[in-house]
Amino acid sequence: MQVSALNIYPFKSARAIAIPEAMIDARGLMGDRRMMLVDASGHFITQRELPALARLTALPHSGYIRLVMDDGREMMVAPPHPDKRMDVAIWKSIVNAAAADDTVDAKLSDWFGRDVKLVFFDSGASRTASAEWAGPDSPVTFADGYQILVTTTASLAALNADMQAHGEGSVGMDRFRPNIVVDCDEPWAEDRWSVIQIGDMVFDLVKPCPRCIMTTQDQATGSREGANPMPAMGRLRMSADRRVPGPLFGWNTVPRGEGRLKLGDTVSVLDVREDGWTFKARK
Repeated sequence: MQVSALNIYPFKSARAIAIPEAMIDARGLMGDRRMMLVDASGHFITQRELPALARLTALPHSGYIRLVMDDGREMMVAPPHPDKRMDVAIWKSIVNAAAADDTVDAKLSDWFGRDVKLVFFDSGASRTASAEWAGPDSPVTFADGYQILVTTTASLAALNADMQAHGEGSVGMDRFRPNIVVDCDEPWAEDRWSVIQIGDMVFDLVKPCPRCIMTTQDQATGSREGANPMPAMGRLRMSADRRVPGPLFGWNTVPRGEGRLKLGDTVSVLDVREDGWTFKARK
């Protein structure tokens, strides 16, 4: 098995950036989910309620961030002033984040047709993943809950085969917004992986990822009019474990230490969970 894709999402819920290699630290892939939109009260905003975020790309550019919409609108955003901060809410976490300049907020509000603010996960921000699953003091940025999401090509192929058998079309891996994609031959093998090694780095697969409406959205346009993987995930991947309800695809993963990954790195399984994960009987 080997790494077939690496992705970062510098701006939470905006477009992915495919990269040939990645530096990894305790928070995951460097540069991943370091920016986020919030509303006036500081509550986080994603494609779930603002599908147009799928049309936005954030690109590092000479110390600045270049924000580009798919219709050509763009602006350069300077690094935030560390003293301009606000408390923001992402799921159950409250994070003291650096805030963008008011002129940036005004332009983004115009782009998206609602009042929004841009915040940054800078060196002054802190947040930890669930200790129940990731262990104590496991740092994470603006990702939904954990540092890294791992998916596999065989599992996507199996999901698409079920969709096509039911006349539902097919979807790309981008619908699931993974950081690391592993090329393998056995569908759902990752349910048994407990510890893997990629290159010289070791990772713990700590919790399966429950999926939501974002998997139904085209990741270039935000449209929900195309193929929908939710029915197939309901048939194949409905969790029977009440701790993690709903349809599952991919595994939340925590790195051990720091290092570098690159496309083509060998993936080895170091330890397994013998019982895998429990799913409801297929309907």
